[in-house]
Amino acid sequence: MRSFRKELYFNLPARRGLVNITKDVQKAVDESGVKEGLVLVNAMNITASVFINDDESGLHQDYEKWLEKLAPEKPYSQYQHNGYEDNADAHLKRTIMGRESVVAITDGRLDFGTWEQIFYYEFDGKRDKRVLIKILGE
Repeated sequence: MRSFRKELYFNLPARRGLVNITKDVQKAVDESGVKEGLVLVNAMNITASVFINDDESGLHQDYEKWLEKLAPEKPYSQYQHNGYEDNADAHLKRTIMGRESVVAITDGRLDFGTWEQIFYYEFDGKRDKRVLIKILGE
């Protein structure tokens, strides 16, 4: 069994942002040499998410609207967490969207369903963040 580890680094210019990282993850699979196995893609910050869905701009806008209704950024005073920081909403949004995704690797390729892509979603940007890619297989 092989094990391969790689990190992706982000510093998004806005508070929130969505990045399709599918090609980056496939590149890591290629580098690993694994033909059959699993890849874990994990946001390594408590205010960011990795998830799988369709790469469609209307859906991306729907995420923003929906998440903002569930955990609005302002007023900052509505959250007990806010005091030293103003990112309580980012923690809640991450909880909703999830921490990581696992994808099967078949014949050296990410084994997706129709339209599936891997995304990094940042909820408290303008700071250095990272994503862990961990690949296990043969």
